[in-house]
Amino acid sequence: MLKRVVAIHDISCVGKCSLTVALPVLSAAGIECSVLPTAVLSTHTGGFTGYTFRDLTDDMAPIARHWESLSLSVDAFYTGYLGSVEQTELVRQLIHRLKNEKSFVFVDPAMADNGKLYAGFDLHFVEGMAALCREADIIIPNLTEAAFLLNEPYQENGYTRRDIQALLRRLSDMGPQQVILTGITYEPGRIGAAAYDRRTDRYCEYLDEQVDGYFHGTGDLFASAVLSALMNHHSLAHALEIATRFVLQSIRNTVQNGTDRRFGVDFEHALLPFMQETLR
Repeated sequence: MLKRVVAIHDISCVGKCSLTVALPVLSAAGIECSVLPTAVLSTHTGGFTGYTFRDLTDDMAPIARHWESLSLSVDAFYTGYLGSVEQTELVRQLIHRLKNEKSFVFVDPAMADNGKLYAGFDLHFVEGMAALCREADIIIPNLTEAAFLLNEPYQENGYTRRDIQALLRRLSDMGPQQVILTGITYEPGRIGAAAYDRRTDRYCEYLDEQVDGYFHGTGDLFASAVLSALMNHHSLAHALEIATRFVLQSIRNTVQNGTDRRFGVDFEHALLPFMQETLR
């Protein structure tokens, strides 16, 4: 029987991110991906102007009520970009109503990068996201999001390995059993992720080549790949490796193809090796 993930993200009609990444990646890993869309956009908001945006907050609770009537069994809840503090609270409530004793909650607290909150977010939103993270089993912030969640200054001059390990532990103290930090780098040309499992008190990391430039949607791609690997019983350390290699190959494809980076990375031709590794 297929495992089912409920992915709670926005959907951009053009531009590979959020649900247009989560759906194909999870499906390729042999996981049924049901969706609870939070908003519909004509494109994502990075690098585009004039995009349309329709908030779906009022539709989310009725969708969940219908699911309850179906006695829907959910193995994991996967939350990403949420558009308001009201949505963070609504998502917490919906998860409580739909989860069972075997469900786990995987939160990507998408709200900040490069030391700053995304446009439209404030510290009130951070509090709402922190409340959601406290109830998660696994969280996957970047370094900026980690700093905001902990109400700590973002270290613009970088983090040492000791800093990262201490940061992971403090994030785990919020409640999640496993914490993954993305965008980790200790030297030029190398980037990856680090993780901590409170249940085993073990730390792991995986770094690989860093390709110059900014590539939209890679955070969503990485998180979806990590979740896919974990749900296929790979260790946390191996999940980091699988996801990092998958994202790196997708970036290389994008550069080789000369794709406009605003539209996301070319992960499609990297799906087959990702599938083979994840389902092995």
